[in-house]
Amino acid sequence: MHVVMFADQHLESLGGAQVSMRLQKRFLERAGHVVTVVAPRLPRPGAHDPAYLDLPSIAITPDREYALTWPGVRTDRFLDAEMGARLPVDVVHVQADFWGAFIGHRYAARHALPVVHTMHNRVDVGIEATAPFPGLVLRALNAWARRALPRAASGRTAQNPTSSARSRTDGWAFLHQLARLSRAVTAPSGHFARRLERHGVASRVDVIWNGIDDDVLDAALAAGPAVRAEGRPRFIWLGRMSPEKRLLPFLEAVVASGIDAEVEVVGGGAELGKATRLIKRAAPRATVTFAGRLSYPETLARLAAADVVVQTSIGFETQGMTVFEAASLGTPAVVSDPDIAAELGSGTWTVADASTAALAEALARAASDITAGTPVVPNPSIAERFRQSSRTGAMVAVYERAVAAGR
Repeated sequence: MHVVMFADQHLESLGGAQVSMRLQKRFLERAGHVVTVVAPRLPRPGAHDPAYLDLPSIAITPDREYALTWPGVRTDRFLDAEMGARLPVDVVHVQADFWGAFIGHRYAARHALPVVHTMHNRVDVGIEATAPFPGLVLRALNAWARRALPRAASGRTAQNPTSSARSRTDGWAFLHQLARLSRAVTAPSGHFARRLERHGVASRVDVIWNGIDDDVLDAALAAGPAVRAEGRPRFIWLGRMSPEKRLLPFLEAVVASGIDAEVEVVGGGAELGKATRLIKRAAPRATVTFAGRLSYPETLARLAAADVVVQTSIGFETQGMTVFEAASLGTPAVVSDPDIAAELGSGTWTVADASTAALAEALARAASDITAGTPVVPNPSIAERFRQSSRTGAMVAVYERAVAAGR
């Protein structure tokens, strides 16, 4: 098949969805399929791939990491012209929530193509964490969707709107506007899929985890269990440094817990300055280092070498990919989100509530168990269930179902 993926951000930019899409692309190509990825042009220099179709874009962050392409007639014409040499297309896979989703659904409607839409983000939680007037932003976003998205053609939609979904202006109503144009909707976790169904976004949501690179996993398994340094426990936190990820509460909990540990923070973002100042001012017993942004192989190597990975976001992550990657490599986790902890199963130190005190207690408990040589152990089946090859096979089955539904 020829699969055309649509993303809000270029695949060479920073982000979990981008990492996942790069893996999906590579394993689809490995299985003999053709992939085109449509996304805003990266505002900074970056690696290029012939499969990338870059749209004219405007940088939207000071570091030129992220960009916007305005959905409209001009973009439609540019895209159709660029896609001319890449035809035919079998299925459109939208993995975007904003302009990329609008552009992708418009393209599919113009060419009567089936759409599979993967919901990567909790739009409501993300906007509430980053926007000063989230209610107003959500109303504007729903209005934008009504103007930019095509109407559902007869027989194209598998997700029928309800009166309540049509009348709402919250994040779920926005996601429903995307789902109504799709033959199939997928989500990267069971807890997010069920939440989408409960809120009327779609009547059926297929669960397909984002996966880990088979080659990296095989190399790690061939090397045997990671050799972890003796002495102080090694904690790692990684992700985008923005409010919904809760880096600052994590660092406050490190200080409050009094753990004698090595703490590594991986990633970048707007809260880096605040984070470094907090550690300098508080002078915790733990040694805290900021490693910056690392490549995917480097990140996985750090996860394998750590004693525990810490994930502190609550209600935002639709999967919590980092802790699944860590579990595949044999590294347990401190997890703040109860839904993610439940989906992981074993191998977690859970956090009782969203308070700094509860997080500090969980960190202290993890440090004590690790020092005593009795850490919790991840579910060994995750390594096989999380392989990208298995995830790609599951997604191809969804593509085939979506294509067959239109015949």
